[in-house]
Amino acid sequence: MRISQRKAGTAFVGGGLVLTLAALAYPAMLGVENTATNQERIIANTPYGPLTEADRDFVIKVRAAGLWEHPLGLMSMERGTTPAMKEAGEHLVVGHARLDATCRKIAPELGITLPNQASPQQQQFVATVDGSTGKQFDTTAVNIMRVTHGQIFPTIAKIRASTKNTLVRQLADQANDTVLDHITVLEKTELVNYDQVNFQQTTPPKMPKDQMTPPAPQPGAPVLSLPEPEGLDVNTTSPTPSPSAG
Repeated sequence: MRISQRKAGTAFVGGGLVLTLAALAYPAMLGVENTATNQERIIANTPYGPLTEADRDFVIKVRAAGLWEHPLGLMSMERGTTPAMKEAGEHLVVGHARLDATCRKIAPELGITLPNQASPQQQQFVATVDGSTGKQFDTTAVNIMRVTHGQIFPTIAKIRASTKNTLVRQLADQANDTVLDHITVLEKTELVNYDQVNFQQTTPPKMPKDQMTPPAPQPGAPVLSLPEPEGLDVNTTSPTPSPSAG
């Protein structure tokens, strides 16, 4: 039986928000049977330094985040009820468009296959927000995104501190700037429920892995691009890095 969006929204916002950015990889396509066995294992030696399972998963996580937060940002620009909410939407769109450009640039250099769709869980986040209106739309969107941005911070820090790959390191720098910017503009809406957010950031309920994994792209399918709208004067990140060996 299909759960209505209203019920889904209650589950997600009321206490069931779960970890959005989990281990997202395609083991069969990458020749790895279990990506969770040893995240420090080197899976490729590249001109930019060794690439570990954790490095690869991080690039895919950043890509997957954009696949649901970019459209949610566009939705917030259009349907947000306050200037602060619309501004948050602009920052989400621009920030993830720029992160996505970096992911699409470095993925071929590192031999990483990127998804073209968000995970089922991430798609449900979008459906939950889309099913709300007015002030509830703002509140639902802000708190879902504030939780997920807070959850990815430790991952960014760990990758930045440990990776030996220069491209992954540059992506981590950019992601750190972007996530901090997004957290800041989300908090400027004054809609963050900090007690709820802090609880859900640290104690997310568990979900089946297939709900947290984006589907693999069809063989030969072009990589979907997340466009940056023209005319938005938003400064969210450092400049997109260019691939360089070292």
